Amino acid sequence: MSALVALLQNDLEACNRTIVARMDSPVTLIPQLAAHIVAAGGKRLRPLLTLACARLCGYAGERHVKLAACVEFIHTATLLHDDVVDESLLRRGLASANAVFGNQASVLVGDFLFARAFQLMVEDGSLQVLGILSQAAATIAEGEVLQLMNAGNAAIDERSYFDVIERKTAKLFEAAARLGAVLGGADAAREEAFGRYGMRLGTAFQIMDDVLDYEGDAAVIGKNLGDDLGEGKMTLPLIRALAVGTADDAAVIRHAIGGGGLTDFAPVMAALARTGALAYARERAASAARDAAHCLEGLAPSPAAESLLQLTGFAVDRRS
Repeated sequence: MSALVALLQNDLEACNRTIVARMDSPVTLIPQLAAHIVAAGGKRLRPLLTLACARLCGYAGERHVKLAACVEFIHTATLLHDDVVDESLLRRGLASANAVFGNQASVLVGDFLFARAFQLMVEDGSLQVLGILSQAAATIAEGEVLQLMNAGNAAIDERSYFDVIERKTAKLFEAAARLGAVLGGADAAREEAFGRYGMRLGTAFQIMDDVLDYEGDAAVIGKNLGDDLGEGKMTLPLIRALAVGTADDAAVIRHAIGGGGLTDFAPVMAALARTGALAYARERAASAARDAAHCLEGLAPSPAAESLLQLTGFAVDRRS
């Protein structure tokens, strides 16, 4: 990440200035709440993908800065809504916006940020760009609804799990990377390769998020371990343990997902250890990262190409 941030420092700073400026509103609660979640930090990974892919494709204008900000607004809006749905109290190690300002304000400011994102799309003036980002926004919402429908259901299989995370998380990675290719005038094959890179990278990131919910350092990942379990989310480690474990392992997992939640955290961790489910999930993340790296084959050597390649390793090896 550090190499990518250093490479794109000027563009990223311009993107951050755009984000701050477009968060402003005469309705004082809006910039206060938006600033709270932005001040909590974040990797700016999705806008970095747009900036990096635009550079790789030879783009030399300024549209990429506003569109990178647009991508971050969509992401931030989904975080605000997610925390309300999940009743989360922490976000990136700080009190979540809904914990500080309440659910109603968080939902409405999330709506505001979505609206700001679409204003930036319209200002860009490209129907192709509008199509990519509006489709991504709709797909993300579908993924969130699917996840809500699946909550508490221990019968979810791997295909259903990947359907959710590809919609909920990986789709915005895909759109962010694809935007850079479009801005740089890449041909259809290169645009598709960048889109696949984003999709597989986002998949790796989400799988590792789900692994870190069980074996991460709470102080580093900025949330409580077991939050997914407490919310009844059947993530890949649990799906794997249920598929290959004993009847007793399956009973533990079903009870936890059905309402046992954090009271069952220790027994669930024991089941994950017995079945090797966390190692299995890490390997699936590594496989997705390798697929992402494969999508970059054929690019001319450059610092930007090398940074995107390194990002596939970071997706799997990170601690937060």
